[in-house]
Amino acid sequence: MQIIVAFPKIENGKSIKNILVKHGFQVGAVCITGDQTLQCADMLEEGVVVCTARLRDMMWRQLRECLPSSFEMIVLVSGGLWEEMEQVTVLAMPLKVHELIETAEAAVLSLEKRKKRRKFQPGGRSEEEKQILGKAKEILMKRKSMTEEEAHRYIQKCSMDSGRSLPETAQMILHMMGE
Repeated sequence: MQIIVAFPKIENGKSIKNILVKHGFQVGAVCITGDQTLQCADMLEEGVVVCTARLRDMMWRQLRECLPSSFEMIVLVSGGLWEEMEQVTVLAMPLKVHELIETAEAAVLSLEKRKKRRKFQPGGRSEEEKQILGKAKEILMKRKSMTEEEAHRYIQKCSMDSGRSLPETAQMILHMMGE
C-alpha cells in the first residue's frame, strides 16, 4: 500500500516521509502541489495521501474531490484551521509521531478491508473472467463427467485451498488441461 506525502514545503514532506518509512510504510512520492499528488495517485490503484490543509495550488477539499475513491486521506491541520472535514481523517499540528503512525495504520487497514470486500463481491467479474470460468467448467464437465454445479464447487474448493481468486484458479485449470 503506497502513501503519497503532500506538503507545500519539501523539507516538511521529507520529514513526514522519513517518519513513515522508519515505521515500515512505503512512501511512493513526496509532492508540493495538489496537481503532482493527483498525477502520482493516477499511477497507483489505491493508497493513502498525507497532506496539509493547504497546498501550493489547492486546498484539501479540492484534492479530496479529485482523488479516486480508492484513496484514504489524512489531513494535518494547525489549531486555527479546524473546520468541518468530511471524508478525511484529521490530525492536529504539532504532530505526535505515534498518532501519525496509528492513523496511517488505520487508513491502510481500512483500504485493505475495502479491497477484500470488493474482491469477494459476487457479480463483479469482467466478461473475460466470466468466459474463463465458463470454459474451465466446460472442460471439467467433459473430461471429469461433472455437472456444472460440481465443476463450480471444484473450482471454488481449489481457489480456497490455493488462496487464489476463482478466475486465477480457472485459468490454472485450463493451463493444466492443455487449453
